[in-house]
Amino acid sequence: MGVSAKMRQAVTERAMNRCEYCGLSADGQAATFHVDHVIPQVAGGPTVLENLALACIHCSLRKGAKRTAADPATGKTVKLFSPRDDSWDRHFKWSGVNVVGKTPSGRATAAALDLNNPSHLIIRGFESRMERHPPPSRR
Repeated sequence: MGVSAKMRQAVTERAMNRCEYCGLSADGQAATFHVDHVIPQVAGGPTVLENLALACIHCSLRKGAKRTAADPATGKTVKLFSPRDDSWDRHFKWSGVNVVGKTPSGRATAAALDLNNPSHLIIRGFESRMERHPPPSRR
């Protein structure tokens, strides 16, 4: 089942027009952000508002159907951060324009989704100058 325009709008508004993984603002981006299935469709994730998240193209493609990844600090496989079930502020913090994982899930997600890739750092630096970074605190 596809995502309707109404559902896309609801996901975008809930996310405050930002990637729910890396915090990137969709404002000024050339590419349209994806509506991501937090629990992937291939794993039985439904196309319902409670299972959808706004994701920049980079995060969406890096996440793909992943649900787990290795915590770089311990090597243990852990659940990826879920924008629907987890608090961003509990799992991550900002260090300038860098996302820092604070928990095993945060570290694994930051690594698996490459949240500090060079292009994101450049964009976040620009967003800082535009006063769009850091994004508002999220539950």
